[in-house]
Amino acid sequence: MRDGLVRQHHRTLRLLGSLLLVAVGVCATGATPARAAVPTPLDRVVPAPASVTPGGAPYRITRGTHIRVDGSREARQVAQYLADILRPSTGYRLPVTTHGEGGIRLALTRGDFGAEGYRLSSSPRAVTISARTPAGLFHGVQTLRQLLPAAVEKDTVQPGPWTVAGGTVTDTPRYGWRGAMLDVSRHFFTVEQVKRYIDQLALYKINKLHLHLSDDQGWRIAIDSWPRLATYGGSTEVGGGPGGHYTKADYKEIVRYAASRYLEVVPEIDMPGHTNAALASYAELNCDGVAPPQYTGTEVGFSSLCVGKDVTYDFVDDVIRELAALTPGKYLHIGGDEAHSTSHEDYVTFMDRVQPIVAKYGKTVVGWHQLTGATPAKGALAQYWGLDRTSAEEKARVVKAAQNGTGIVLSPADRAYLDMKYTKDTPLGLSWAGYVEVQRSYDWDPGTYLPGVPEGAVKGVEAPMWSETLEDSEHIEFMAFPRLPGIAELGWSPAASHDWERYKVRLAAQAERWNALGIQWYRSPQVPWSAQ
Repeated sequence: MRDGLVRQHHRTLRLLGSLLLVAVGVCATGATPARAAVPTPLDRVVPAPASVTPGGAPYRITRGTHIRVDGSREARQVAQYLADILRPSTGYRLPVTTHGEGGIRLALTRGDFGAEGYRLSSSPRAVTISARTPAGLFHGVQTLRQLLPAAVEKDTVQPGPWTVAGGTVTDTPRYGWRGAMLDVSRHFFTVEQVKRYIDQLALYKINKLHLHLSDDQGWRIAIDSWPRLATYGGSTEVGGGPGGHYTKADYKEIVRYAASRYLEVVPEIDMPGHTNAALASYAELNCDGVAPPQYTGTEVGFSSLCVGKDVTYDFVDDVIRELAALTPGKYLHIGGDEAHSTSHEDYVTFMDRVQPIVAKYGKTVVGWHQLTGATPAKGALAQYWGLDRTSAEEKARVVKAAQNGTGIVLSPADRAYLDMKYTKDTPLGLSWAGYVEVQRSYDWDPGTYLPGVPEGAVKGVEAPMWSETLEDSEHIEFMAFPRLPGIAELGWSPAASHDWERYKVRLAAQAERWNALGIQWYRSPQVPWSAQ
């Protein structure tokens, strides 16, 4: 009898021990072991892939997994990027090699993937990402990240398991322009803060970083031929803070880092309005020869370069020449919005003289859609930031320009501006375009947004982030997430996949990944977030 009691006591202790281990596992992972072992479905990622064929057993990353590449330098760099993500959380070596079989393979092939597409195939033996270009491999890696548990993003060893659902994803973007703009002029952001945002953009396959480098409140890029632009014009910001500027080395580092994440930097020098920082720095740029004081407020439309002075075009030529030399990408943005202090005649004259300067230095003009009120250069792009309620006359000018060959990038302010408040209670942001909750930001179609614009004229979408009220990375993230992934999906995914009810479920699943990455985000009541 006593032996039976002892055996029963031992069984009870073992049961309690097992329950304790399960409890520890739940605390550590935030989910039951059974749930953690279920791979993320192939169609759960954001942006939605073009085609998904699920099937077969999953692949599991283990201590013996290696990352296999061909001999190209670009493929090896993408493989190293992937290894740098996976190693801290898995604790595995994950060597990058050109030898062996199985494992994770990145392959540059001649397949019909386009400039940025890829195919991801997963089976118990291997995960293979195939693409025609390194950019395609990189985008495939972003999909692989989202197919792994969110804990893969952490910088300390996590318990796993690290499984990838079986099947095939075949994917290519809808549009070639999938951009995000960061205003570093109203408030200055450091190189490291810009890099942090670049990494967040890359996760959602954004491929353009539009930097708003000059405005009334600050000039942010060093120009050797006009040094006071940066040293004086860059010495303040909204609210009167210290401001700052990028040296040429700083700017080159941003460009290099963006390129390593397959984002092209599109620099903007806003002209002829939004120029008080330049006018304050050099008196001769003003029609009356008198420099105005520096400006730290948030009003718009009061400043203008002096269109009638030759020195204005010497200034523009110097700035564009130096900036073009620093920028390997194809585009240079010349602004052109809210030039309320410039007459229409002067505006047309200015744009007629400035656009050829951009071409002279080998770049393609991008301008805000007010450029269509002048004569856009051949091949120019107009970035539309109007509202649903924008006048029919203004929309008609954009439509006519598109019909005449001007490409259109869509950034409707009451849909795509990430600095708009979510609701009246949002502590950051502005509301002049209205309140922009997550569904409103996602639920529109770039292909049909401006009736009359030819389908081929729509080059893509962009999510601008103006910084009048934003001072640090936490502010940027709170306004970008959860809206940024939706704009990214509009740019990448097929129109047929657009469905808010399904999207909001996929979006909700992203929150655990944002938490693992330390991203600050807005818990919109429109999205069925889990109770994490």
